[in-house]
Amino acid sequence: MKKISYIIFSIFILLWMSSCAGYKPIFSTENLQFEITDYSIEGNKKLGNQIYRKLYNLSKTQNSKEKRSLYIKFKIEKEKNSTVKDSKGKILEYKIILNSNIQISDFLTNDEILNQNFTFSSAFKVQDQLSETKKLESRSIQNLVDKTYEEIVIKISEN
Repeated sequence: MKKISYIIFSIFILLWMSSCAGYKPIFSTENLQFEITDYSIEGNKKLGNQIYRKLYNLSKTQNSKEKRSLYIKFKIEKEKNSTVKDSKGKILEYKIILNSNIQISDFLTNDEILNQNFTFSSAFKVQDQLSETKKLESRSIQNLVDKTYEEIVIKISEN
């Protein structure tokens, strides 16, 4: 009896696993057929170039002849504010805010595809060594850039 139930259970598990074989993610980059024909960056050019490079690399991974030509305008601003100070006035924590205005339009028809503001923030504590604080700051900024890029890709895929 145990062998029969074990075989039936194994067949059930095998059928269940094979039913998940056709899984496709909702936001797949395969559906994004675009190329960046032109772009401009205002504000923080370093962060704007990071986002542009990620989008450019994504556009180069698609090998389709029917790509949509896009013009992208980036306006990136970064603010760094102190949020926590001790009784002596020494800063204990910073907050970084990344404001991004992204305008995407069709290069040929000039139709607006996306005009969106993204605002993300991150806080980090001041460390004993300045180099550790700088590493935390750059890691926080990179995380904010990654969030902005992911949101742009989601918005483009929706359009």
